[in-house]
Amino acid sequence: MKKLVILPVLALLLSVGTKQKSMAEENKTYVPDTPKLSSDVMTPEVLWSFGRIGNTELSPDGKTVLFGVTYYHIDENKPYRELYTVPVKGGDVKQITNTALNESGAQWRPDGKKIGYLFAKDGDMQLWEMNPDGSNPTQISAIEGGISGFKYSPDQKHILYVKAIKLDETINDLFPDMPKANARLENDLMYRHWDSWHDYTYNHPFIAAYGEGMITAGTDLLEGKRYDSPGKPFDGIEELAWSPDGKQVVYSCKKMTGKAYSLSTNSDLYLYDLASKKTVNLTEENKGYDKSPTFSPDGSKLAWTSMERDGYEADQTRVFVRDMKTGKTTNYSKDWEQHAAHLSWSRDGQSIFFISDIHATDEIYQLDLASGKIDRLTDGVHNYQTVVETADGQLVAQKVSMSQPAELYVVNPKNGKDEPLTAVNKGTLDQLEMGKVEERWVKTVDDKEMLVWVIYPPHFDPNKKYPTLLYCQGGPQGTVSQFWSYRWNFQMMAANDYIIVAPNRRGLPGFGMEWLEQISKDYGGLNIQDYFSAIDALAKEPFVDENRLGAVGASYGGFSVNYLAGHHEGRFKAFISHCGIFNFDQMYVTTEEMWFENWDIGGPYWDKSNQVAQRSYSFSPHLFVEKWDTPILVIHGEKDFRIPYTQGMGAFNAAVLRDVPAQFLYFPEESHWVTSAQNGIVWQRVFKNWLDKWLKK
Repeated sequence: MKKLVILPVLALLLSVGTKQKSMAEENKTYVPDTPKLSSDVMTPEVLWSFGRIGNTELSPDGKTVLFGVTYYHIDENKPYRELYTVPVKGGDVKQITNTALNESGAQWRPDGKKIGYLFAKDGDMQLWEMNPDGSNPTQISAIEGGISGFKYSPDQKHILYVKAIKLDETINDLFPDMPKANARLENDLMYRHWDSWHDYTYNHPFIAAYGEGMITAGTDLLEGKRYDSPGKPFDGIEELAWSPDGKQVVYSCKKMTGKAYSLSTNSDLYLYDLASKKTVNLTEENKGYDKSPTFSPDGSKLAWTSMERDGYEADQTRVFVRDMKTGKTTNYSKDWEQHAAHLSWSRDGQSIFFISDIHATDEIYQLDLASGKIDRLTDGVHNYQTVVETADGQLVAQKVSMSQPAELYVVNPKNGKDEPLTAVNKGTLDQLEMGKVEERWVKTVDDKEMLVWVIYPPHFDPNKKYPTLLYCQGGPQGTVSQFWSYRWNFQMMAANDYIIVAPNRRGLPGFGMEWLEQISKDYGGLNIQDYFSAIDALAKEPFVDENRLGAVGASYGGFSVNYLAGHHEGRFKAFISHCGIFNFDQMYVTTEEMWFENWDIGGPYWDKSNQVAQRSYSFSPHLFVEKWDTPILVIHGEKDFRIPYTQGMGAFNAAVLRDVPAQFLYFPEESHWVTSAQNGIVWQRVFKNWLDKWLKK
């Protein structure tokens, strides 16, 4: 197996490693030198040593890229993030910040003469500015309580910023004579979401004058309203957009609270006019998600992503464009079955670039507005994550694969070829032997073709028989594309000397809406058979030991493992279930996003007249525990409110009571994910030890 080779870099961070180290020691930041590896096989420590690129911004003149890189200091168990720039046409990568605190939300000022960023020097996150070379950092805002995002108006007369506003009463507000009381008193749903209890605050967008001294206050566009914009917990400043003339703002918001919020995905786009102070709903007719607004360069059009059906979070993500003068709205995805994400206007405003999943890779597409034609620009074994057009008509895009963490590339839109712009991790990757990633097509039980990724161990020997893992994807409408994960990393799993089988089973995007939607209300149906089709096909290979098969997965993948435990008919010798659903009845009344449960399960368990829902509840893994006989490792985080950790406890306890060998790996400070460095490494070690114990005897 050949080593992963990256073409010669245009700019190399590692060339200044010695200088960065001395700067780090002086300023207490952390930009490590390239580690000298003792082996060419991946380890958890190596996985967590990679620099993580993000927050990519192209300069207004289209010539320079601003980006951040995060490194995790394992001993300190914390991340360090610094900002860098690199010319689009090549040259040196320049590190422009070097502090012990993390800079975030960095963006170019519209005139290109400053870079704005968020920085918490004195505790609260505030807006700062610096010169493009990193010199003269200056605090711009002093907003009480801090801010979480910002955008310059194109005319540089105003700043749009986001601030958390407290509108709900705490228990101590209700009973001020009980200042040490620690309790919550709830009256409605959505009191916790994903990984956080509601903190009695709401994200509100504010507009303040810019260039008149320190920013200390602004106009609240949602004053007194218990709504969030950007939405919690995952939305960011991309959900707000300035018109190019700086006179209007469009923001996305789901103007609901409590139970109504938990049942609906109906967010809308709202246009706020600075002069009249009036707000207009631009998408009232659409009942699903409307998100990520972006104006054309001349302001004549507004593009956004839209889902049609309320309550269906995995609906097709479509490209919508509105003529701001006539109000006419066009759905450019009407005759196109794929999803669109990360919309970006061409510099002439005649087309839109975006990312779409096709056959388990994420590619760059271009929509021509005049003809409505959508062209695919790239084709390869990779995932593009962002895209933007440069001054000379090239594209800057962030790209990953199963064999490489994110780097920036310059893409030729005419032929789809790319050249690396950064090589943050080249020094480490050059020392590693990556396993071969192979695309296979497997027949399903209903005679359809299913794409299955097969990842081989480094130094694969076809004459050996390997223990093999079936990977079960979450979502359930997630994608088994060419993603690079710091937990479910296919190369990391393969480096433990396993064959990995990763099927694009029913319910995944990139293969048409029929394939995607089949899984809803059929959790124990065809997609489970797809798992069996994939592992049975690979088990026939001479290099796969059919007597040493395991199944692993998280979220819906964790449910899949729990369900397979009662239905696998002896195929598997070990299971790992991370944050998996165990008891559907309890899941329904303890999760938070009720729209998800109602759409995918079909309704509440107490509605005995709803035969669709009752069939869904018949798939609950807890109903089949009497058939469990295979060792299982259960993993869960206490702060997982999407699938509460008691689901994991239930699975583990049931296994022990059934005398099935089991372990429970529990993280009090983690949520649906494992995000800290040391917990992440512990996760990888326990994962490997469990599988080795049962599959490598």
